[in-house]
Amino acid sequence: MPSLHGAVILVTGANGGIGTHSVHQALARGAAKVYAPARTPRTWDDERVVPLTLDVTDGESIAAAVAAAPDVTALINNAGAIPPSASLLEVTEADIRENMEINFFGPVLLARAFAQVLAANPRSILVDAHSVASWYGFGGAYSATKAALWSATNSLRLGLAPRGVHVTGVHMGNVQTAWPHMPTGPRWRRPTS
Repeated sequence: MPSLHGAVILVTGANGGIGTHSVHQALARGAAKVYAPARTPRTWDDERVVPLTLDVTDGESIAAAVAAAPDVTALINNAGAIPPSASLLEVTEADIRENMEINFFGPVLLARAFAQVLAANPRSILVDAHSVASWYGFGGAYSATKAALWSATNSLRLGLAPRGVHVTGVHMGNVQTAWPHMPTGPRWRRPTS
């Protein structure tokens, strides 16, 4: 398993919750630099953190992030969203499609875009943030998107292993951040990170 000591890490969704925690933990574990992308990047109080503009649903934005971060050795696909209803029968088609764009297509397209960068750096890592909701249907569209990402992560592992890239998925449950629970009503918002 690769080490984070001296690593150059890019954490999507860095503005809040698990993303912010991941940035701090990467630095605490010896990362040399952490790119902290978000649609609207924030300022950080550590010179090792490099804010980047990134919308995971926009191909041009992804390409710009790859150009701005050519030294990445660890890509953490963390950015995500939860639709306003846990029910596939109640959520709108537009919300289902947006959730798939953010939770599935975004991480997959980022992994594809950064594949050459990661392969050029020995002992590089790709981490996809799944959810325990990918194992169960209680999360409706959210569960479906995370299950799809889980499957894609397995395919990415097979494709990137010969290039020396370690690929793993993290199935998180409730965590002590600002975003620990599944939705129970119309409180959904597209994340600010």
